[in-house]
Amino acid sequence: MTQTVQATEKKKLSFWQIWNMSFGFLGIQFGFALQNANVSRIFETLGGTEIALYWLAAPITGLVVQPIIGYLSDQTWSSVLGRRRPFFLVGAILASAALFVMPNASVLWVAVGMLWILDTSINVSMEPFRALVGDLLPSSQRTAGFAMQTFFIGVGAVVASLLPYIFTNWFGIANTAPEGEIPPSVKWSFYIGGVVFISAVLWTVVRTRENPPEDMEEYKEMKRNTSLSDGIKATVSGIFSMPKTMLQLAVVQFFSWFALFSMWIYTTSALTSHVYGTSDPTSALYHQGANWVGVCFAVYNGISAVFALLLPALANVTSRKLTHLICLVLGGIGLISIYFITDPTMLLLSMVGVGIAWASILSIPYAILAGALPANRMGYYMGVFNFFIVIPQIIAGAILGFVMDNLFGGEAIYALVLGGCSMIVGGLLTLIVDDMDWRKA
Repeated sequence: MTQTVQATEKKKLSFWQIWNMSFGFLGIQFGFALQNANVSRIFETLGGTEIALYWLAAPITGLVVQPIIGYLSDQTWSSVLGRRRPFFLVGAILASAALFVMPNASVLWVAVGMLWILDTSINVSMEPFRALVGDLLPSSQRTAGFAMQTFFIGVGAVVASLLPYIFTNWFGIANTAPEGEIPPSVKWSFYIGGVVFISAVLWTVVRTRENPPEDMEEYKEMKRNTSLSDGIKATVSGIFSMPKTMLQLAVVQFFSWFALFSMWIYTTSALTSHVYGTSDPTSALYHQGANWVGVCFAVYNGISAVFALLLPALANVTSRKLTHLICLVLGGIGLISIYFITDPTMLLLSMVGVGIAWASILSIPYAILAGALPANRMGYYMGVFNFFIVIPQIIAGAILGFVMDNLFGGEAIYALVLGGCSMIVGGLLTLIVDDMDWRKA
């Protein structure tokens, strides 16, 4: 027996209610963007060479944590914090602490361990945010709800990605450090990120109200009769009974997230070597290029924030599937185009396509999925859906190092080209997805 949620048709929420329930994603993305733009830089500074292998910590934690957190949040009710908000809060506290510790790592294994803790904590906060949209919004508002999350993801990522550049160029904080030390500009960026993460999540915790179980006595009876072994069985068995739409989206997600992970791992190496002409992490030119990676990431996230607001209207005029196809193709072209660029400024044009794709990746699949899920297992299946985000990341982390050394001659730029091709394939595969209720969006 599983916990029930409101079975009646949900009422539409106001713009500001959707704003408040999504605001925490601003903080989550601060942590996520700092991780994506700077962790490879930190690893290289501390002498790391197997960058793709070190990054495996992030997707492996997501693979384990997301369905467990989803299941637990489905089974949780607190009269003070509700169903999802306890997980928002715990994840935010742990992630903020990790953001303060990571840039002070003096040896590689500590930095890798902090990535593990940071990504686990981000997952604890993030997965229930996805389920909250399904809990509180009717089908007609779900595309808008996920688009609002994407807006805050974009805004948070823009600022977070720019922080090292801002500290260096606006405030004169040092962007270089002795060999084996993290530059002060990166350290201060992580400190600011820790403060923003916990503050934004607290805003959502305080200003959002959740729906209690429709039958409280039934819920209490379920809690008394559900054991840990029952939870494990339900978690495992649910993987083999996923809705058809979820399986179709899984294939699309595989190629989309393989592309993104390739970009996050290798953009710093690709741009510093292909555009700036250096692979020496102790040189000023390397750190100049690494800062420009942050600017590029800020641009694609900024484009994502703006374009996310257009997605609901575009999906209504065409369809969610066609919208996702167009966005992924544009993103793939953007990644491939980096191969042909030697002027750093021109890289910003490539990021426009990536930003459009990123907006759609963070919105459309979840909007399609929510309409195909049973309401009382929304959190669990949103967690399982994360499998199809982390599995391609694990595969990318496991094979890209070998591919780089044996097929690409160590040239990181080819990993971005491969990612672009993968994203286009994902877009084409969107056509096989059965979107059950897109006309309601």
